[in-house]
Amino acid sequence: MIVEVVAVGTELLLGQIVNTNASYLGERMAELGLDAHYQVVVGDNHRRMVDTIRTAMGRADVVIITGGLGPTQDDITREAICAATGRDMLFSEDHAVVLRAFWDRLGREFPESNLCQAEYPEGSEQLHNPRGTAPGLFLDHEGTLIFAVPGVPAELYQMLEDHVVPRLRRGAGSDEVLVSRVLRTWGYGESAVADLLDDLYHASVNPSMAFLASAGEVKVRLSAKARSEARARSMIEPVERSVRERLGASVFATDDETLEQIILGELMDRGWTIGTAESVTSGMLAARLSLLPGSSRVFRGSMVAYAADLKRSLLGVPQDVIDANGVVSAETAIAMADGAAAVMGVDVVTALTGVAGPDPLEHPPGTIFVAVRTPEASRARGLRMPGDRERIRAYTTTTALQLTRLAVMGEWWNSER
Repeated sequence: MIVEVVAVGTELLLGQIVNTNASYLGERMAELGLDAHYQVVVGDNHRRMVDTIRTAMGRADVVIITGGLGPTQDDITREAICAATGRDMLFSEDHAVVLRAFWDRLGREFPESNLCQAEYPEGSEQLHNPRGTAPGLFLDHEGTLIFAVPGVPAELYQMLEDHVVPRLRRGAGSDEVLVSRVLRTWGYGESAVADLLDDLYHASVNPSMAFLASAGEVKVRLSAKARSEARARSMIEPVERSVRERLGASVFATDDETLEQIILGELMDRGWTIGTAESVTSGMLAARLSLLPGSSRVFRGSMVAYAADLKRSLLGVPQDVIDANGVVSAETAIAMADGAAAVMGVDVVTALTGVAGPDPLEHPPGTIFVAVRTPEASRARGLRMPGDRERIRAYTTTTALQLTRLAVMGEWWNSER
């Protein structure tokens, strides 16, 4: 069964909204063992939407349309489906009652323009939306299954699982599933990982292998298609073992496991608390560490100090350390960690100082020093990060998390740049 996704919205074309729905739908269709040959984005233009839907119907068994179901003038997905399939538009009095009741509960006057959400193409089924007012649509048009779902991610995800996936499973008439295992690595570049796994990549078709580099880490995805999930996982196991043997300790997590989860788990196991002292990243590291529920059990806080005088006054960095080594140095990073540990009363501190650019200061842009202080030792490492200011800060944050993980686990790194 071939699925095509049509994302509707001029804001997607202009880059005003990132199309996260596309990646979610692509991943979900793959998990179901369905083929997706095209994903298309089209603006809020009636003629182009009709042409896009017709083209998708001509080359796919299933068309999933996201967006354009709201109450405003540019929400014309319902009209486009009618035109593409040659159907009349009908009106649901039942859903009109639901819409009015929703506004009554809010204690607000009902905008009559919202009644367009009670319209639906002839022969289609309105799909209940528990998270919003716009129902989805399902239409079997001459053997092609057409779904229209809201573009709001939370609404789309719920409707996909409640209505779309069950119908696709029935329509596929097959138990074949696609299972993926993602090994997350740090320390090797993407090309180095690909070289180390080159023979495995070419030798294995099912499971297949793919590489994805993002924000300082490289992911290796192994995907197997089989009649059952258990069978697919058993096919992945020997290939995964070989990958782990090649990459060794650079594999730090699997699937959706995050660095933050690993670090916080290690800290909880040891009964340690953590804080950060940040200059170049201005709190980005603290934001990552405090992201997870329950992080307050070990994460105490962050001290952000850009200027040299604040490093002295807030973190207690001695002037002679700065005079001798500069604000951006391994020695200053260690002094920041020591000062933050004393002020916050934590067991572990990760400290960051560096130059993100674009203009060079003491060092060229991308020069970064990370220090980690634990109850067992303290160490700093100098690094050179690529890219512009935003990329340097993002890579620095990920690298600092990796070095924190290693330090907490007692697997210290060397100090060479």
